[in-house]
Amino acid sequence: MLRYLLTEDDVGAVRFGISPLSELALSLRAIQYPARFPLQLGWLRRTEAARARLDLRTLDGLINERMWTPDFLNPRPESPLTRIEDEFATLLATPSGAVRADLIAVHGRVPDVFAGATSPALRRIVRALRQLWETCFEPYWPRMRAVLEADIVYRGRQIAQAGVAAMLNGLSSRISYEHGVVSVQLSDPRDRTYPIDGNGLTLVPTLFTRRASAPVGEGPPMIMYSARGQGALWEAERIANPAAVAALLGETRAHLLADLGDPASSTELGVRLGVTASAVNQHLRVLRDAGLLVSTRYGRSVLYLRSELGTALLETRAG
Repeated sequence: MLRYLLTEDDVGAVRFGISPLSELALSLRAIQYPARFPLQLGWLRRTEAARARLDLRTLDGLINERMWTPDFLNPRPESPLTRIEDEFATLLATPSGAVRADLIAVHGRVPDVFAGATSPALRRIVRALRQLWETCFEPYWPRMRAVLEADIVYRGRQIAQAGVAAMLNGLSSRISYEHGVVSVQLSDPRDRTYPIDGNGLTLVPTLFTRRASAPVGEGPPMIMYSARGQGALWEAERIANPAAVAALLGETRAHLLADLGDPASSTELGVRLGVTASAVNQHLRVLRDAGLLVSTRYGRSVLYLRSELGTALLETRAG
């Protein structure tokens, strides 16, 4: 069990972040154990040929049979706008002692593939991860990031409507909050308790954890949890046609309206419905101008959500 002790000030300083580098590292779980990540089988199918050309020996050395990865690959993001190039630069500057200590924490020793001087091993790790990024992540990152950003917007709405405690208790069945203590049930048999002490607790949504994850060592306070909305990430979703609304709005706009019970970006919606992003944007503007949707900018994305008027309109289809 991992426990973080929060003061009243710490509760008010809980924040969210997105780490592309952490997604890269955690994706090694799905690559090694695909049956445990059914929601990412679409990504695994799409990247199968590219993954065959990767430096798999190096990548395999970054994960153990318990699906742990070294803490230097899971940095605490400072915001939801973290850039992968900035994280690669920071990774290359990781002190040799920290690299060795984190590898030993995961494997019990430094794996043979990283034996010898640490600097060449670290450069090899970055090369392998960069290749994984360019071939298997970069083409799909906009839609992946859209799901992660939408999750953060949803959690923000929870905080506004019900408070931080309700949000924390809704992250995962393995995460609970009570009386200033955030408890995380992990596969790690160790019993660890850390006071936040003004260092801030960062919550990181991810596509590659089933319940909850945390640093292996005594890293910055951070919890990685499974992001919402992954079910439709890799397949074009065909929503049942609400006939009455479709007759009024048209089929595509009716589908969009029905699909926006949770925040989503035009990129994500285009993938779900099999429509180009430009066409989706045009429909979304019309629906927003009619008062059926609301929108908010989040980082580089604009997220859309069905308004109360839009919900009321959909509910009339049963009459």
